[in-house]
Amino acid sequence: MNSKTEALVERKAVQRHAKISKLQSQRKIDLIGFAFISPWLIGFIGFILGPMIASLYFSFTDYNLLSAPKWIGLDNYINMFTNDPRFLQALKVTFIFVFVSVPLKLAFALIVAMLFNTNRKGVGIYRTVFYVPSILGGSVAVAIVWKQLFNADGAINDILSVFGFQGMNWIASPDYALSTLILLVVWQFGSPMLIFLAGLKAIPAELYEAASVDGANSLTKFLRITIPMLSPVIFFNLVMQTIQGFMAFTQSFLITQGGPLDSTLFYAVYLYEKAFGHFDMGYASALAWILLLIAAVFTMFIFRSAKSWVYYESEGGK
Repeated sequence: MNSKTEALVERKAVQRHAKISKLQSQRKIDLIGFAFISPWLIGFIGFILGPMIASLYFSFTDYNLLSAPKWIGLDNYINMFTNDPRFLQALKVTFIFVFVSVPLKLAFALIVAMLFNTNRKGVGIYRTVFYVPSILGGSVAVAIVWKQLFNADGAINDILSVFGFQGMNWIASPDYALSTLILLVVWQFGSPMLIFLAGLKAIPAELYEAASVDGANSLTKFLRITIPMLSPVIFFNLVMQTIQGFMAFTQSFLITQGGPLDSTLFYAVYLYEKAFGHFDMGYASALAWILLLIAAVFTMFIFRSAKSWVYYESEGGK
C-alpha cells in the first residue's frame, strides 16, 4: 500500500470518526432537549392527547360511566342530527351568540382602544379599570351579580323606572335572556382592547401626518390607515374570540341554566348536561367532536378569507 492510499484511508477514518462524534453529540443534545420539555410532553399526552383519543373512541359507543362502553358505530352522530331537537336548538343559540357577541365585542374594544391611544395623564388608570371585567369575566361572582342586576327586582329595572319605563325579569324572558348574556360578554372587552391598543401604538405616526398633509379627514385616516395597518391584530382577535364564543359555558350555566325554554342553551351547556346530568358519556363525546369540527371549520374560513383583507407590511400588501 503506497503513501497516497494510506493517507486516503486515514482521511476517511478521521471523517468517519468525526461524523460518529457529531451524531453522538446531536443525540445527546436531543436527549437534553427532550428532558427539558418532558414535563410538558407528559402533561400533553396525559391530559390532552390521551383524553382526546379516548373521547373519540367513546363517541362511537354507548357509555354511561357505570358499565363498559358498548360499540354502536355512528349511532350517536346519526341520532344527534335526526332525533335530537335540543341539539339543533343548542346549535342555533350558540351561532346567534357568536355572530352577535363577537363583532360587538371587537367593535367596542377597538373604539375604547382608540380613545385610550393617547399620552394624557391618568390614562393608564382608565385602561386598568376597563380591563378588570375581563379578568373577572369567567368568575362565579360576576355571573351572580349579573343575574341580580337583570332580575325583576334588580338594579336595571330600578334605573328604568326612574325614566318611566316598565321593567321586567329579563333573565326569565325567552325573548331577552340571550341578549343579557351577550351584553355580559360584550362588557368583557378588556383583553381584545389591550391587544388593539398595542397594535395602534405600532402604527407609524408618519402615516397619519402624511395623510393630514394630503387633506385626509379622520374617517379617511381610519379606513385607509388604521384598519389596514391593524388588520393582523383584528384577524388575531377575531380568531380567538370566535373560538371562545363557541366554547362559552359559564354565562349560561350560572345565570340561566340554559333556560328559559332553552333560549340560552349554549352548546357547551348541553354537552355538560348530557355528560354529567344524564351520564351519557358516549353521546357527550360525540357532541364534543362536533363542536371541535365546527370551531375548526369557522377558524379555517377566517384563515382562508384573511388573504383578501389582512395586510402584512413585510409582504408588501395583502
